[in-house]
Amino acid sequence: MSELSRFVASLDFPLDDFQEQACRAVEAGKGVLVAAPTGAGKTVVGEFAVHLALARGQKAFYTTPIKALSNQKYADLVRRHGAANVGLLTGDRSVNGEAPVVVMTTEVLRNMVYAGSATLGGLAFVVMDEVHYLADRFRGAVWEEVIIHLPPSVQIVSLSATVSNAEEFGEWLGEVRGNHEVVVSEHRPVPLWQHMMVGKRMFDLFADSTAGPRTDGGLPRLNPYLTDAIRQAEQRSYAADSARRGARGRGGDQDRRRRPNAPPAGAAISHATRTEVVQALDHDGLLPAITFIFSRVGCAGAVQQLLSSGVRLIDDAAGERNRRLVEERTAGLADEDLGVLGYWDFVEGLARGFAAHHAGMLPTFREIVEELFTAGAIRAVFATETLALGINMPARTVVLEKLVKFNGEAHVDLSAAEYTQLTGRAGRRGIDIEGHALVLWRRGLDPVHVAGLASTRTFPLRSSFRPSYNMAVNLVAQVGRARAAAILQTSFAQFQADRSVVGLVRARQDHTEAMAGYAEAMSCHLGDFREYAALRHELGRLEKDGAKARSAARKAEALVSLESLRIGDIIRIPTGRRAGFAVVLTPARHFRGATTLPIVLTEDKHVHTMSAGDVSGPVSALATMPVPKQFNAKSPKARRDLATTLRIKAPTRPRSAEGEREAVAAIDPRIADLKRRMKAHPCHACPEREEHARWSDRWWRLNRERAAVTRQVEGRTNTVARTFERICGLLTDIGYLKPDGQTLTEDGERLRRLYSDRDLLIAECLRAGVWSRLDQAELAAVVSMLVHEPRFEEPADGIRQPTSDVAEAGTQMLRIWSELEDRERAVGLPLTAPPDAGLAWAIHRWASGQRLDAVLRGGDLAAGDFVRRCKQVVDLLDQIADAAPEPHLRTSARRAVDAVLRGVVASDRLD
Repeated sequence: MSELSRFVASLDFPLDDFQEQACRAVEAGKGVLVAAPTGAGKTVVGEFAVHLALARGQKAFYTTPIKALSNQKYADLVRRHGAANVGLLTGDRSVNGEAPVVVMTTEVLRNMVYAGSATLGGLAFVVMDEVHYLADRFRGAVWEEVIIHLPPSVQIVSLSATVSNAEEFGEWLGEVRGNHEVVVSEHRPVPLWQHMMVGKRMFDLFADSTAGPRTDGGLPRLNPYLTDAIRQAEQRSYAADSARRGARGRGGDQDRRRRPNAPPAGAAISHATRTEVVQALDHDGLLPAITFIFSRVGCAGAVQQLLSSGVRLIDDAAGERNRRLVEERTAGLADEDLGVLGYWDFVEGLARGFAAHHAGMLPTFREIVEELFTAGAIRAVFATETLALGINMPARTVVLEKLVKFNGEAHVDLSAAEYTQLTGRAGRRGIDIEGHALVLWRRGLDPVHVAGLASTRTFPLRSSFRPSYNMAVNLVAQVGRARAAAILQTSFAQFQADRSVVGLVRARQDHTEAMAGYAEAMSCHLGDFREYAALRHELGRLEKDGAKARSAARKAEALVSLESLRIGDIIRIPTGRRAGFAVVLTPARHFRGATTLPIVLTEDKHVHTMSAGDVSGPVSALATMPVPKQFNAKSPKARRDLATTLRIKAPTRPRSAEGEREAVAAIDPRIADLKRRMKAHPCHACPEREEHARWSDRWWRLNRERAAVTRQVEGRTNTVARTFERICGLLTDIGYLKPDGQTLTEDGERLRRLYSDRDLLIAECLRAGVWSRLDQAELAAVVSMLVHEPRFEEPADGIRQPTSDVAEAGTQMLRIWSELEDRERAVGLPLTAPPDAGLAWAIHRWASGQRLDAVLRGGDLAAGDFVRRCKQVVDLLDQIADAAPEPHLRTSARRAVDAVLRGVVASDRLD
């Protein structure tokens, strides 16, 4: 009896064809890539690899992209194979790490590979769950590093969402790993019905509710009842707008009393509230549901709305069971912290059958929500998109409030891949016969756009791999510089770049052939028209350059005017998303030859760093107003109050801009010479001159495109290796590699143990002894500057430093970072992010023993965010304790770990 037969016999369901095909490949000794929709059951293949390892007395690692998924998978495998056979390694938790089966985050495995860990001995299988994470621009490189560097004897089982280029990815896996099989399934076991809600009515999106993508690439036919309802809603909305404008023009409420039948302003259509949406889903038997709201505040607000409305989705007995589970799971939390953590609303919502789920929550709270929802003990969850990232938490229905989200820089439309990932949670295999995706209609939302998203089932997988400093020193230490460069050339990034070069070369050849035809078409019987066309082209270029020079002069004047602004100056931003009045919070600053432009607060309460693009010419202060010295840009209340004062102080009629007089530039003598030569050229007198010129314009345009393609070809050849060589050159220059560039120095060995986006900056700070004088709380504070990522721009003047030693260390860190950035810029490397002190005060308070409410008071940092940052600080402190050159600093780092890892931070570590 084969092991696959034994494995199948242990299941309570038969394998689908794609699952059986993939499992047979694994049993035959092949690596396998399984690409299938969310909920299709591809993890069964990974579980078979685990079964096979245990049956053969070998080891298997099961890797996931996030700790939450690792914890979830660990619990699953313990239930199946027993605690003695399964371990867990996630950076902040180590359980039975030498077990034959270990679940871990992918970063942990990468670090083990580079460290040559003895735990890798006997490893036969590595399951890479959610392998499409290698497209993640921040962490994706880790997956490729692991795939490239694992020993050839290890079988890799890669589990991916359905991607359109699975064969390409599988071909690369075959090249770097050998003997690989690709198994693709686009079949969704639970059919997904698409809906839209207009007002308080729910409609099917398509005329055929189970319609999928058409073979001709078109969209399935929209439901005519839906399009009629949207058209009527749009008409009522426009009518209400007209009525509102008329009411304003004729006396507002007084005029409405004279016209009692007029629709009230803004009453175009009554959208369903979140409470009404949940109640409608409950009435139609469509719960449990996940409602994706791309705002933490929105998720918390939804829970408040249901609490205020008295909604109860489960009976009292079930609610009491939920309450008891929460009390048991949070017994380690201090009573004084519960209010700060939002505990009371959290437990009351769970007792009624609903909850929020977002990254700002305490991780323990999120895990409780996941556990209860998966068990069917709660019926509605309001979540940000982080829930969709791999956590096994399916629902009967997924609701999307909007199809726009904030990506950290701007509000952008959801991509088809994101829509597929989110709605893929709908439909529980073995429970539901169908899943449901519901989009709430808002004015301006075109159902054709929704249909396009709903009909796109796949997306391309693109590598985000690039060498890092830590990767470089580890590779040089293990295999030498030349071999390392060759290894990096085997990355998926280079594989894709090389493939794209083939198409580019073909395009360049097509351009060359087309240009030959254009050259023939523009020939002139009076002379060499290509020569004449070159004169015309050069004349156009010089005239365009002149226009650019005048534009640059205006831009320079604008920059000079921005640099002259002072705190409290009120200016007007003329155009763009931030158009309107703004007050200067921080003036322009000059540092090491660079200039930071003013930071302002706009009328809509946004803190914004000015740029030349915000203004079209010089600006001047229209008025001034006081800005409190202790103004905290992180406080929503402080921003709101100052914006209110700004609107009061701003002039009612902005000062008109001075007439902009563009200086008449002296005519470039080259332009005059070109015009003279053109008139003297024989082709200038040709009656068909302009016809020839049209062909010549096409020739020149294609010539530019061909040159651009040539640059692309040159730029994509050996790109990864060139970046690696630049990194090695920089590391040699500053002493992390010996002068021969082939061997690590002592500092280079230290860099090998630092895994961070700011790895080289950390190593430089250790080398310079920046943190040697700091006590444990101060060290924790400065280390937070290396993990903090602000959610919006923070004026430097608004950041308070906890002690003078921390402030001095921060200044030295900035100086080191600035020098490093100069070096990176000079050799064309990606720039290291600067240290950010936005969290230093809070971390110092916490590491000094203060209570959570005191730590978070006065800021807008959520408790869950704070706990997550604390864990990142602990992780980096552990690395510093391992890598620091001085015994005193190693001791301080370990004490700092203990100081941060207390209270809610320590209790949140899973048991």
